[in-house]
Amino acid sequence: MSPRPTSFGRDTGLQLRMTFTLFLLGLVYVVFIGVLFAAGASGVLIAVIAGALLIFQLFASDKLALRAMGAREVSPQEAPQLHAIVERLCVQADLPKPRVAIAETRMPNAFAIGRSPKTATVCATTGLMELLTPAELEGVMAHELTHVQNRDVMVMTIASFFATVASFIVQSGVFFGFGYGGGYGNSDGDGDNDNSFIVLLLVSVLVYAVSFVLLQALSRYREFSADRGSAIITGRPSALSSALVKIAGTIEKIPTRDLRAPAELKAFYIFPAGAKQSLANLFSTHPPLEKRLAALERLERQLQGVPA
Repeated sequence: MSPRPTSFGRDTGLQLRMTFTLFLLGLVYVVFIGVLFAAGASGVLIAVIAGALLIFQLFASDKLALRAMGAREVSPQEAPQLHAIVERLCVQADLPKPRVAIAETRMPNAFAIGRSPKTATVCATTGLMELLTPAELEGVMAHELTHVQNRDVMVMTIASFFATVASFIVQSGVFFGFGYGGGYGNSDGDGDNDNSFIVLLLVSVLVYAVSFVLLQALSRYREFSADRGSAIITGRPSALSSALVKIAGTIEKIPTRDLRAPAELKAFYIFPAGAKQSLANLFSTHPPLEKRLAALERLERQLQGVPA
């Protein structure tokens, strides 16, 4: 009996990187919370805000993402080909079938969201389905299902939450001010408060920068992992390569105004909207197309038993 595709598709390197990223971010934020206390911020307020934001992101981020894309869940009767592809791939990958959604946009793209395989949704755009052949579309959807299998969407959501909290606290501090509990009417106290806020602001900027770098690195690696998973599940790396080339070429021709609205979700796309505007690889959520194609070509040779 042949082994299941998932026994090859799981990426231990990705699991270790996700764990390490969350550990480092947690360590950074322990320091961050300590600075907040030292600056005089209310511990109860911090806990309430952080807890509420985390719960909101975990349970509502998928609905917000679908709404931002103008996507809606579709039934097998409404999208029979897409449902058939997803169902067939789930059987091959030994995954529960996720919800299937379609976004009405000319931008060819796809993404997966959800905190677990049982709550996941995979979404394809109308532009993608019009552009690709059935084999290429299968390669793209297998890529998204690998994200579901690896649970990296949940990790990205939690990791993004840390950066959101840092940003929120900085903005709240600018608007309301921190540490004024005992400083009213006291010029010395006001001076201490000013110094505390400056320290808080600098630490918050540093925390956000560290979060950004860690998230970008994890995001790029998870795309390589999902490409690999797609190649293993379908057995056709060349189909995904062809799809990526078509998507990249089409996105470059789409006016910037049509890419701007969904750009905040670019880390979750199979190919980032606005990639042509990327200033440097450091600021890209995805690895360069050339590197992804080269990795898929190596996988194609391996699957065909051709020596490297």
